[in-house]
Amino acid sequence: MGRGAGYLQETAAAVSYSENWGLGFGASGTQPTGNASAKELAEYDAFYIGNADEKTIYLTFDCGYENGNTGAILDALKKHNAKATFFVVGHFLESASDLVNRMVQEGHTVGNHTYHHPDMSSISTIESFKKELDDVRSLYKKITGLEMAWYYRPPQGKYSTQNLKMAQELGYKTFFWSLAYVDWNADNQPTHDEAFSKLIPRIHPGAIVLLHNTSKTNGEILDELLIKWEEMGYSFKTLEEF
Repeated sequence: MGRGAGYLQETAAAVSYSENWGLGFGASGTQPTGNASAKELAEYDAFYIGNADEKTIYLTFDCGYENGNTGAILDALKKHNAKATFFVVGHFLESASDLVNRMVQEGHTVGNHTYHHPDMSSISTIESFKKELDDVRSLYKKITGLEMAWYYRPPQGKYSTQNLKMAQELGYKTFFWSLAYVDWNADNQPTHDEAFSKLIPRIHPGAIVLLHNTSKTNGEILDELLIKWEEMGYSFKTLEEF
């Protein structure tokens, strides 16, 4: 699985500048541009968007901790028979193992969001980078008895070319996103109208959607949001079908 520890240590030793993942949006319903192109990212088995010719949505959720909204999110997904990928950190695995098992039982995928949610672009050694991911894998297997999917999402979207290489050499596919909104602040949640004003006009073919499980708004609107997207002709696929 890759070119070995020597290559990893060599690449980790090189210093590369870091980026924060960002998007630029054009006309409603069209694919946004990222601060790296899909072609450039694909060299490192990294992705942010799917096929521009298919009205497909890939639903993903970042799970930093549990505050009572994940159940409603899972209920809405089950109602629509829509499968999602949940990128989890160590704290979520430690505190919400019942929900992790429910995700698995209901056919969702669980991906790796690192154990401590650090700025991974600041990690220069492959040993430290690998440990952040391995500790999540180990705890997930202890909880579920299963191997975790080889999907990785950089915390806060912070990354470097170096990180992408390391993740690739460890066997991971890195997934950014092509649609998100400011839903992560539990103390300052958007209204339903504010959420819809971002998520409806900006949806596009091949969208990898990032939502946060900590959002009360997301728990409340997801059923209606999925209905609206379905009425627009979209269907939902998993990252395995990407």
